[in-house]
Amino acid sequence: MSGPLPGLATDAVLKASAPVPEHFEEVKGVDYSKPESRDAKATDLIKSMKTMGFQGSSLAKACEIIDDMRTWRGKHIDELEEHDRKGEFDDDGYQKTTIFMGYTSNLISSGTRDTLRFLVQHKMVSAIVSSAGGIEEDLIKCLAPTYMGDFALPGKGLRDEGMNRIGNLIVPNDNYCKFEEWIVPILDTMLEEQNAFAKAKKADCLDSDTPFWTPSSVIDRLGKEINDESSVLYWAHKNKIPIFCPALTDGSIGDMLFFHTFKSSPQQLRIDIVQDIRKINSMSMEASRAGMLILGGGLIKHHICNACLMRNGADYAVYINTGQEFDGSDAGARPDEAVSWGKIKAEAKSVKVFADVSLVLPLIVAATFASK
Repeated sequence: MSGPLPGLATDAVLKASAPVPEHFEEVKGVDYSKPESRDAKATDLIKSMKTMGFQGSSLAKACEIIDDMRTWRGKHIDELEEHDRKGEFDDDGYQKTTIFMGYTSNLISSGTRDTLRFLVQHKMVSAIVSSAGGIEEDLIKCLAPTYMGDFALPGKGLRDEGMNRIGNLIVPNDNYCKFEEWIVPILDTMLEEQNAFAKAKKADCLDSDTPFWTPSSVIDRLGKEINDESSVLYWAHKNKIPIFCPALTDGSIGDMLFFHTFKSSPQQLRIDIVQDIRKINSMSMEASRAGMLILGGGLIKHHICNACLMRNGADYAVYINTGQEFDGSDAGARPDEAVSWGKIKAEAKSVKVFADVSLVLPLIVAATFASK
């Protein structure tokens, strides 16, 4: 039966569009029918994803922001008054961006550790914030390997066999025993140095209660002692890149410090977190420009953001995590929320990539830091 189209349905389905704004880009993806696409380098592949939509476009934007933050150059040191010669300078004496990188412990447990180590080895970041697991797992991997497992392996069976599961990774409990054997003599030496320091201070009639260690100085010492080129901490020590960990006791390293208090009683290691908050905030305030590369959420994300608040916001921000914002957690918050707090500048270049870091960071590094 034929007849005129229903007016109501016609108006609903065939509603005319307004003129398309000139700045709109056409959606296009990677065309593998073209030889140049099949042989594309990471840089070209990521660029071709810019108009793909969804997280493909966010990934391309993240790479653009990272390239901007790492290539920005300001004034030459000779052009600045002596009191303005703060922050970081490149080998030619020009101001460059201070890049704060944060990562969670699961990334060190995974093979992403090798990518993170590359960035630190080649001095591509200025400072790091890590969770406690990100410290100890880096050291433990120098002593014994982590293995591939499966997300579905039952916890009870693994516990009976002395195996620990991190997602689809397996860490034998013996690895932590080896860690204890390695770290306890170092803690003993650190305590001796702390006591000698306190004794010397008292002899000078100064405050003998001044703590000798901070989380970052403990981490630096462990990086020196591990002396292993596969280690992120080793390269951070070698390149004088501070690693901040305000929750240093939240993990196996905290267990070792706890056990050490009984062994060393009544003398105990004392670690001052206040000196470190002053140190990271001062780095932020002195930065000519500040950039954030935040891999994961939680403490590592907020600690960097809060440091950038001290300079009225970062100039660049790239978040990569799977957190959602519906529950109001900082872990899932998008960059615009940080703008409202003054932790990212309103005019800053920022993006959040909703993705597993292990999936996209190797692509990002291949297209940016490792491309030149």
